Amino acid sequence: MGPSKWWPDSVHEYITKISHSFKSGHFQPLPQAIPSNESQKQEKTSSPSKGSIQIGFSQQSTANSILILSNFHKQITNRTPNSNMGMVFGKIAVETPKYQVLKSTADYEIRQYAPSVAAQVTYDPSVFNGNRDGGFTVLANYIGALGNPQNTKPEKIAMTAPVITQQSSAEKIAMTAPVVTKEAGDAKTVTMQFLLPAKYQKAEEAPKPVDERVVIREVGERKYAVVTFSGVASEQVVEDRVEKLKRALEKDGFKIIGEYLLARFNPPWTLPAFRTNEVMIPVE
Repeated sequence: MGPSKWWPDSVHEYITKISHSFKSGHFQPLPQAIPSNESQKQEKTSSPSKGSIQIGFSQQSTANSILILSNFHKQITNRTPNSNMGMVFGKIAVETPKYQVLKSTADYEIRQYAPSVAAQVTYDPSVFNGNRDGGFTVLANYIGALGNPQNTKPEKIAMTAPVITQQSSAEKIAMTAPVVTKEAGDAKTVTMQFLLPAKYQKAEEAPKPVDERVVIREVGERKYAVVTFSGVASEQVVEDRVEKLKRALEKDGFKIIGEYLLARFNPPWTLPAFRTNEVMIPVE
């Protein structure tokens, strides 16, 4: 999914170029000025016009270019804190799960998460042409993120973060945000979960789904070892993070009591360098 078309063409082109640069692994300097909505019709000049944001790209190294991009990120999110532009640069403007940090090390955090209510769906990815995240549409329809909410009230439910996926070689389990997916053995069953906003304290308080595939369940208090990272959460990257975290936990004497979760906090159009991902392993 690409940037929203309400942006000025110049910003749309700018984001597209950056996205392609990051994907190819070769971030290159881009044009010097990006006008805001208010100034997009004004003619470009050598000095900044009112309402525009200037980015001083020149013959700089890749590292300096990324630093400048980071500064642009701060400027644009400060100017438009509630817009999709902020989301492109990693701004998380939705409700997230409440937790308490019990321990913090250089390698991970131990967190105690508060009880919550979740909407979840379990499915075979082949139903969605092999897309492991295919259940997202089912849950998004339930809360009304893609149109009219598909629940009996009907009532729109605010989106939360992160989206969580979980893989398992054992049992088949279906799991503001998260979304959770879990694979089970050769069947490759996936469970995806949205944590509902905190105002829903009990499962019966949440609107009843119209789609029978959606299940509402209460998630109790739980403890996780968590490591946070940016970039694209590819399978290999996630596996490497999981193994490193497991080694650190075993070294420190923690007992692992379940399969890991992958939490993704951003929409697909967030630039990889600004994404927030977390690997979460349940511990005693």
